[in-house]
Amino acid sequence: MVGECGDLRLLNPAACLNIASLYPDDIVGIKVRVGMTASDGQGSAPLDLALEVADELGLPVMCHLDNPPPSRLEVVSRLRKGDILTHCFRPFPNAPARMRDGAVREEIIAARERGVIFDIGHGKGSFGFVTAEAMIGAGFLPECISSDVHVLSIDGTAQSQLNTLSKFLALGVSLNDVIAASTSGPAAAIGRPELGSLVPGSPGDATVLHLDEGSFEFADVEGLVRTGNTRLTGDARVLGGRWHGA
Repeated sequence: MVGECGDLRLLNPAACLNIASLYPDDIVGIKVRVGMTASDGQGSAPLDLALEVADELGLPVMCHLDNPPPSRLEVVSRLRKGDILTHCFRPFPNAPARMRDGAVREEIIAARERGVIFDIGHGKGSFGFVTAEAMIGAGFLPECISSDVHVLSIDGTAQSQLNTLSKFLALGVSLNDVIAASTSGPAAAIGRPELGSLVPGSPGDATVLHLDEGSFEFADVEGLVRTGNTRLTGDARVLGGRWHGA
């Protein structure tokens, strides 16, 4: 697979700036992918271009990080308050925690302290139980839990948003924290706090879920399996205040 950021000629900051300026109500941030898969040997150059565009627009950057180069330190040190690091619980290498003792990396702690937002982005290769257990054990929960399910990952272990959320329940994260990381957390991250909320005046969108009880196995991207005693499944949807069956 060839990443779009592997050839800098495919990246046009001026065009990106122009399009984002034309649709300010729809475009809430600038996404960039870096890593050996996404940007080959370009290092942090695509991120620097995205940051320049985002700075002109006053918008956050969401940065995908896969295998090095660039390194975790190179990427995280560039991110500003309100920027988002996705695939934040990825396995080694570029994991946010040290594998031998589970310690959260200093640059990750510093990024959170200055307001960087952390998003799971499970996907095909970006969620590991060893990393997640270390981070959760250290009290480092993500603001956003996302499945990153797309055409290349739909047949992988992410499966769905609810399956991804259920993995965090299996890891001991509270139901309230899991739901917040799929609703109010992402809404805040994109500067749209009225979404992911049921306060009067909000759009009136909701998903009606059921908490199944039993014994359920969940796999990460490396094939490691954990067992949980609860699982979220969908019962129905409410869109704009109107009920829709599952």
